[in-house]
Amino acid sequence: MTIGRAVVTGGAGFVGSHLCDRLLAEGWTVVCVDSLLTGNRDNLASSLAADRFSFLEADVTRELEVDGDVDWVFHLASPASPRDYQEHPIATLRVGALGSLNGLDLAHRKGAGFFLASTSEVYGDPQIHPQPESYWGNVNPIGPRSVYDEAKRFAEAATMAYHRVHALPVRIIRIFNTYGPRMRRHDGRAVPNFIHQALAGEPITIHGDGSQTRSLCYVDDLIEGIWRVLRTDLTGPINLGSTEEVSVRHLAELIRSLAHSTSELVYEERPVDDPEVRRPDTTLARDLLGWQPGVSLREGLQKTLDAMRGASEMGVSAPKGR
Repeated sequence: MTIGRAVVTGGAGFVGSHLCDRLLAEGWTVVCVDSLLTGNRDNLASSLAADRFSFLEADVTRELEVDGDVDWVFHLASPASPRDYQEHPIATLRVGALGSLNGLDLAHRKGAGFFLASTSEVYGDPQIHPQPESYWGNVNPIGPRSVYDEAKRFAEAATMAYHRVHALPVRIIRIFNTYGPRMRRHDGRAVPNFIHQALAGEPITIHGDGSQTRSLCYVDDLIEGIWRVLRTDLTGPINLGSTEEVSVRHLAELIRSLAHSTSELVYEERPVDDPEVRRPDTTLARDLLGWQPGVSLREGLQKTLDAMRGASEMGVSAPKGR
């Protein structure tokens, strides 16, 4: 693939900022668009130093105008943690619907491709395990999690509509439980919560009895998967995630051990519609992209823990939205 110019919505967020770094490293010019609702400019420290990078603070649900040529629009904008999308339910729906349509319109006007970062949450609380891309999901459309689940499902539908009607080049990935440096300490997801609590010596809070499972993928592996999808002609959707499935209780115990913490494990009420299991079928990614995660859970957690500990020792709080 030739070097191009990319627009990355949500580029100041956790995954978006890592994608900006990778595109710049590959020689691309990058325009990052973010409202900073949950993203943070601190995540862009390395990108902002590059001549080929520019930052536009804007709400993609209102409009998306970018001067000059554009080769790809990467749509990553969205609150992504349960705490965020339940605190901002309407904003989550708007960015999944209007934000996706505005991104698709921009790609269509510019003769560009459109890359959608969807989510494993489109599978809901799955009745098929592991989850292949062919599975249509088990989503409660009126539950508290539905604002995120259905926003992403709409985004996928909109992406395919533009592909069918306008022959727009598109790529759709479904991201499974990614973690790593730049996650916000209090964003409500298990990994940053457990690490923060372990480092602070606070009780580690587990929802339910902790038997529910997750499959966690280190962010560097995800970004490599995104890069490989971009370089193909595959429309998708393509699952990107780890097949290393662990219980939430085991995850808490592992983080406590890696942090050399004496925090006790405490158990709280399980959230409504919290998925019981989560593990991707990555056959397509393995066979068509030659991709599989290379960072083990223990190694990735240690890297993430070290990054969060380093930020604490320097008196720097984890990035958070304004």
